[in-house]
Amino acid sequence: MNNHLKTLRAERGWSQAHLADLLDVSRQTIISIENGKYDPSLPLAFRIARVFEKPIEAIFDEEDAA
Repeated sequence: MNNHLKTLRAERGWSQAHLADLLDVSRQTIISIENGKYDPSLPLAFRIARVFEKPIEAIFDEEDAA
C-alpha cells in the first residue's frame, strides 16, 4: 500500500519519534510504514487519519488501483 505519511509528517515539521509518540507506536513502526514495508492495521490507520485530520483515503492508496 502506498502512503503519503512522510510528506504529511514533513509538512508539519514532525519527527518520526514525535509521530510515533502521538500514535503510541514505535519509531520503527513509522519508518516501516513510510517505507512501504508495513501496512498498518485498520485501527492504526484510523488513528493516523485522526492525527492528520484527513480521511484515510488521503493518506493511503492502493498499489493496484485501476
